[in-house]
Amino acid sequence: MTAPRILVLGTGGTIAGAGAAGTGSAYRPGGLALEVLIDHLAALGLAAQLVPQEIARIGSQDMGWPQWQALHAACTAALADPAVDGVIVTHGTDTAEETGFLLDLTLPATKPIVLVGAMRAADAVGADGMRNFANAVKVASDPAAGGRGVMLVMGDAVLAARDARKAATSAIDAFRTFPRGPLARVTPSSLDWFAPPHRLGEGARYPFPTELPRVAILTAGAGMDAKPVEALLGIGARGIVLAGMGQGNAPRVVLEALAACAASGVPVVRAARVDEGIVDRNVEVDDDTLGLVAARALGPAKARMLLMVLVANGITDAGAVQAAFDG
Repeated sequence: MTAPRILVLGTGGTIAGAGAAGTGSAYRPGGLALEVLIDHLAALGLAAQLVPQEIARIGSQDMGWPQWQALHAACTAALADPAVDGVIVTHGTDTAEETGFLLDLTLPATKPIVLVGAMRAADAVGADGMRNFANAVKVASDPAAGGRGVMLVMGDAVLAARDARKAATSAIDAFRTFPRGPLARVTPSSLDWFAPPHRLGEGARYPFPTELPRVAILTAGAGMDAKPVEALLGIGARGIVLAGMGQGNAPRVVLEALAACAASGVPVVRAARVDEGIVDRNVEVDDDTLGLVAARALGPAKARMLLMVLVANGITDAGAVQAAFDG
């Protein structure tokens, strides 16, 4: 049987990080070349052919439009290439949820596309990167992994990119998933899916944009006024995501300013600054009257990403934006 051929797209991050000392906390993200990581992985004897393609060697805090363009183009080419069975993207954990969600929104759910990262640098004591990488190879090599959208593999869990978020700054099990639990549990020698593929044969949900518009996240705080809203409009924001109190709430003067934004054609989405939960319509905030959109299960980072894609594709009407978030 021919070993699966997996394209590995490297972007840097902690999984490729190197520190001054194995017991220290400081390190340089992306310090190791992708070929070095793959050489280390090859020593494990995994049954897959890994083809490296370096996109960047950066910390994911610097991930942005040029890298997303390159990743999307490489994934698109791999999905069209019958010689490629799956794609792995090595990625820093700080913005993995944003990159994963953008790719999930704009790529068809055919072959598996898996993001993988690490919470400890490659040369740190107890480094988790090689185990996560080996698990990602296990997932990307499995024929049953297709039709599930973009996935994130961390801490022996397979998470849907739409649901995954980083919930701890440095813990080895830093990622959580909401509203669904993990899609599977994985080790280098086992893979157990919890449900059948839910996106079999599904195409890309949205075209990949030619550019991403400026969409800002506004964090609500007690005692704030409307000046930050005015400032965001002043720098040309074409959409605003409120990281609101509780279930997406904010002081009355802020909500009134956001309603004026929505009335002027700048869509406004209410998300929550709390770690987890659903933001429903018309609970404490009268969304129908104010013209606002409820983020539902998406946190501020993902709500911003979806709103950028929607605005880039000309979808700004509050009803149409709400339908996208409901979906």
